Amino acid sequence: MPTMLSLAFVLLASPAFAQEKISGSNVDTRIGMAFKVSDGALRKLVPEGWEISPATSGPSQGANLNVTIVNMLTAYDADGKPATPYRGVAFVVPVKKKGSDATVPMVAAGLFTSNYAPGAYGVFLPARITVDRKTRIDLDGKTTVEESWELRADGGHSVDILVHYVAGLPANSKVEQRVFSAAKPEFFRIYRFEQAAEVVRSVPAGVDRVSRVSFKATGDKLGALFDGSQQLISVTATPWYSRQVSLRAY
Repeated sequence: MPTMLSLAFVLLASPAFAQEKISGSNVDTRIGMAFKVSDGALRKLVPEGWEISPATSGPSQGANLNVTIVNMLTAYDADGKPATPYRGVAFVVPVKKKGSDATVPMVAAGLFTSNYAPGAYGVFLPARITVDRKTRIDLDGKTTVEESWELRADGGHSVDILVHYVAGLPANSKVEQRVFSAAKPEFFRIYRFEQAAEVVRSVPAGVDRVSRVSFKATGDKLGALFDGSQQLISVTATPWYSRQVSLRAY
């Protein structure tokens, strides 16, 4: 789930494994948000032996938490047969193993439709999700996008998101990375994906084509992270994302 050229989800490319097995593929639209949140609250989501590794450069410099908003359009299983798409929000921490210099994404929490909970990483709550997405193209070619999400899970867990931005020309890229799980930190999935992505807000880069944005989260884990002290560092829009997922073969 991380990703993006300059988003909060582009973290680290990794070499391919000699022994792998494909587990599926999918095509999505995505939005990535990079935040700086309380280190103390965030550390509670990171397993022993790992440490938080905030972004030190790029559009999300200073961010220690990446949020990926996933709207899956098509999905296929390991045999190439159609599967049921899912949607939701994943919370990913940039981390490194103690004694290592390599920063990797670690999925720590999230809310997803029930067909992908707890998910491959074992950390997602099943949620009821409403998505509203509007795109307007004016006569002069100006394109504006407004997207809102409401996610509700049992136990008082919720996420509400609104983002309204002016779209530009996304840049194409190919990325390979390994994404780890906070629930089982030795487990990872291998992602190889192509995407078209653009940074529409970046505090470090002085970019801002976002006219409205809000993010609220409640629950025992997320409420402590989004208590009003969080800072939104960047927003990346990804209107096209195509991924193949592989697992290490044992």
